[in-house]
Amino acid sequence: MTAATLEKLPVTVVTGFLGSGKTTLIRHLMQNPEGKRLAVVVNEFGDVGVDGDILKSCAIPDCPAENIVELANGCICCTVADDFIPTIEALMALDPRPDHILIETSGLALPKPLLKAFDWPDIRSRITVDGVIALADAEAVAAGRFAPDVAAVNAQRAADDSLDHETPLSEVFEDQISCADIVLLTKPDLAGPEGVARAREIIAAEAPRPLPVIEVAEGAVDARVILGLGAAAEDDLHARPSHHDGVADHEHDDFDSVVIDLPEQDDPSDLVARIERLADELNILRVKGHAAVRGKPMRLLVQAVGARVRHQFDRPWRPDEARQGRLVVIAEHDDVDADAIRAILTGDPVAAG
Repeated sequence: MTAATLEKLPVTVVTGFLGSGKTTLIRHLMQNPEGKRLAVVVNEFGDVGVDGDILKSCAIPDCPAENIVELANGCICCTVADDFIPTIEALMALDPRPDHILIETSGLALPKPLLKAFDWPDIRSRITVDGVIALADAEAVAAGRFAPDVAAVNAQRAADDSLDHETPLSEVFEDQISCADIVLLTKPDLAGPEGVARAREIIAAEAPRPLPVIEVAEGAVDARVILGLGAAAEDDLHARPSHHDGVADHEHDDFDSVVIDLPEQDDPSDLVARIERLADELNILRVKGHAAVRGKPMRLLVQAVGARVRHQFDRPWRPDEARQGRLVVIAEHDDVDADAIRAILTGDPVAAG
């Protein structure tokens, strides 16, 4: 492993309402990456939002099509185990590895819960949130609408049952600004000088701290201005207040893990069945690690998301290592019962009962 692979991979979160110019910005960054090899994750809600194929059609050598992933199953901070973590891990495993990942959120997504998702044990030591970029339509903000096409935003909201339909757009806007490191004020030509000035006043009033506000037309901003901020946003969540702080809807972002040592296994299928029980009976989200199978010279690699378990022999056991299995089990904080998990995985029917 080279020294470069030990560095945390920077991720930039791009937030803003539908129509504020997020996709235009990312297309510009893809075509003007300043030497960085980019990967892109687009989080939208079916055909109501941005189509990832638009970005794939703009793919270039520094951001090829295989580096562009669309997640259309709702808020990625609510589908961490099923969608977000496997996607990030797949991008990190690309050869060559991306230098930077861009995440385009849904136009109605709250950015702070997504930042909390970066505390997931599997990736928190390998990923850092380089910065949060909030796009705001200057004309809409100045007019107090906040979104350039309110009807389209309402249609997007209606299409996703996980969203709070009662939350005023002003609160979503305020949450996006509060979480940002830089605000890009888009379509300044439509707003005119007075509209831009008014939008700047509104943003300054809503921001919890002084923020750079940059006027951007057609997504044209130098990548060096918004990439490489080194904000480590996941480490200063307290400085990014939200109207939804403390709301139970996103308490599932509080994860915990336990490490279980396993003796040699007689049959991989028995271990798979026990891992499936963890998901069914204890709401375990993720299992990852390895096991030793009696009579087999190869180590068994095990990865599970919920009750979906994948396993394969990945390499021979080395002469200097014990044939000892070890699994990391991850769940929401309140669901981590180490004794019950250990009982099921070790096959102790008395303890498990």
